[in-house]
Amino acid sequence: MSRKTTLRRELLAARRLLTSEDVRRTAAVLASAAAKLPELTDARTVAAYVSVGREPGTHPLLDALRARGVRVLLPVLMADNDLDWAVFEGAEHLVPAGRGLLEPDGAPLGPQAVLDADAVLLPGLAVDGRGMRLGRGGGSYDRVLARLASAGAHPALIVLLYDDEVVARVPDEPHDHPVDAVVTPAGARRFPPGGRD
Repeated sequence: MSRKTTLRRELLAARRLLTSEDVRRTAAVLASAAAKLPELTDARTVAAYVSVGREPGTHPLLDALRARGVRVLLPVLMADNDLDWAVFEGAEHLVPAGRGLLEPDGAPLGPQAVLDADAVLLPGLAVDGRGMRLGRGGGSYDRVLARLASAGAHPALIVLLYDDEVVARVPDEPHDHPVDAVVTPAGARRFPPGGRD
């Protein structure tokens, strides 16, 4: 079993111990901390995602961004695991999708729509001191990050996590991209450009 697989299992097991109240309370704290990031306060378009289950909650942040007039793009999972995007028009416009996800019910804008984002919120399980992110292993966001890189787009890459998910070292591979910042209930932390040592 790879180090990534082992770490994913440990982190997901820890998340399963959280109560619904833990998740709800943390989501409000994360929204407050993230809303103060200049990368988000100055953004006109933010590509985000709808948290599900025990993931660090994004719902309050999505609502706050939209209320501030930010154009929020949410992913629509395609059959090949790549991501299309649609505009977030409010929680009442989210519909159940595959893999237990929620997606906007609006018209898809195409996978290239993410190139318009000033900031991208990435789901993750952990991040280390270099800004290297451990995702869930599905590869959807690897494609998004590759699309941004090949287009020369450089939105701020931000991940929301629980405090104990900032770890000493995340196993990384050549295709992995470092994030610019992590937001946890303890606050925001930025990483130096470059990511790898």
